[in-house]
Amino acid sequence: MKLILCDNQEITRWAISELACKTGLCEEKDILVVNNIHGLKRSVSEAGNEQNGLLVVFDYTQFNCTEDELLLLSLRFPQVNYILFSDQLSRYFLQRMIYSSTNFSVLLKDCSIDETQNCLLKAAHGEQYVCQRVIGWLESPEKAENTHSPLTSTEREILKSLSMGRTTKEIASERCLSVYTIMTHRKNIFRKLGVNNAQEAIRYALRAGIVDPMEYYI
Repeated sequence: MKLILCDNQEITRWAISELACKTGLCEEKDILVVNNIHGLKRSVSEAGNEQNGLLVVFDYTQFNCTEDELLLLSLRFPQVNYILFSDQLSRYFLQRMIYSSTNFSVLLKDCSIDETQNCLLKAAHGEQYVCQRVIGWLESPEKAENTHSPLTSTEREILKSLSMGRTTKEIASERCLSVYTIMTHRKNIFRKLGVNNAQEAIRYALRAGIVDPMEYYI
């Protein structure tokens, strides 16, 4: 079996690689690391039709990718299995991915080694696996959404800067804040909006009028 790791955290890549080799899923030579969504699409396209199987471990929150792109990739190569391996994913995203295709398994990064290993084994054999915390979360009653913007004025300004293509470092410099502070604001924005990455947050900003579409598309 071939394993594709789509995750920017070196420690995560190392840990998954070690577990995959230890459980006999694959050898080190069969592990490929990709650093962006274009690399993932290309790698899946190149290896997706191979007979020995393909497993993708993917931190969706680190890349500007939509759920539609991921679902389309799954439909095109139905024999490829995915583990969505992240710190936090929105309820809507999880529901859509899990119920749209059994090719998507879900694992949180603070899950135990035993649960991570179990997920790898099941996903590699085409069985959908959803970690216990996510199951409990999805089965819990959904809170009513606030009809007003949940963001503070500072968060709205940072989201606008993000939508205009400014990097975390540039935003921090403009606002005379540390990069760590901006990263915390960014994480809070994603959590409040129930989104997973910058692309989804930008779509919200456009819908909510935080960013002028004409200004955004220039």
